[in-house]
Amino acid sequence: MAKLTKEDFISALKEMTILEVKELVDAMKEEFGVNPDAVAVAAAPAGDSAGADNAAKTVVLKNAGGNKIAVIKLLKEITGLGLVEAKALADNGGNVKENVPADEANQIKAQLEEAGAEIELA
Repeated sequence: MAKLTKEDFISALKEMTILEVKELVDAMKEEFGVNPDAVAVAAAPAGDSAGADNAAKTVVLKNAGGNKIAVIKLLKEITGLGLVEAKALADNGGNVKENVPADEANQIKAQLEEAGAEIELA
């Protein structure tokens, strides 16, 4: 079997949907026993000299609210998800964006709350 180069791997990733990438990451976690979240969290303090105010945040959708269509449209715009994935996120809640700068997280939170969603920053 020919060795897959880094460029080939990245090219293949570009053609995947967000859901396919998530499934790939989950499979890699299971196969290799490595959690990429732990690596990212462990590496963050070394480069973060600005303090806790600019720490990476995760934007979490708790509830889409009464105007779900507007929230779905925003989710598509913010995340680049397809309609089906954005609707599933609006229906079930979950992480909208992970490891984003605090300023961006607050901006996303404000947009979604304006549309009627209940948002939490973690």
